[in-house]
Amino acid sequence: MEGNNVAVFGSSRTEPGDGDYAMAMESGRLLAEAGFGVVNGGYDGLMAAVSQGASAAGGRVIGVTVPDFFPGRTGANRFLTEEVRTGSLTERLHQMRLRTCAALVLPGSIGTFTELAVYWNDAYLAPLRQAPPPPVVALGGPWRSLVEHLENLLSVPAGLALFADSPAQAVSMIRARIA
Repeated sequence: MEGNNVAVFGSSRTEPGDGDYAMAMESGRLLAEAGFGVVNGGYDGLMAAVSQGASAAGGRVIGVTVPDFFPGRTGANRFLTEEVRTGSLTERLHQMRLRTCAALVLPGSIGTFTELAVYWNDAYLAPLRQAPPPPVVALGGPWRSLVEHLENLLSVPAGLALFADSPAQAVSMIRARIA
């Protein structure tokens, strides 16, 4: 895992002007201002928004793309400082996990849920490696009710995934868990 990079996940379909887009831009800006690099899927929607916010604040932005899986996409968003091309969604997630110390999960759909689940599972398994769990913070979307339901259903300890009400609170939670 690379020290000060945070994975940020969210919908690829959100458009500028949407409230979630503005929230993602603010999240990227605040992460960069806090000294974090941003790693995301590199495409449009909330990935572009968080990239734009981080880039505008002088932050490093890495997009981990899957060109063969998404041939209809026009390419990575213009706010990246680096693009890492991968061959599959599994490889993409693996590369993102290797490059980050925490995750911020924004509103999205099943793809975003999959990314949340990978980081949440890693936090769950961290004690088996005698490692601290990576911070996993969810902001917006259905994440709180979904995670709490699954915690109860699967007997997973509470507190491995955290929930924030604002970008500032999310970044503060990540900083507190990494420090």
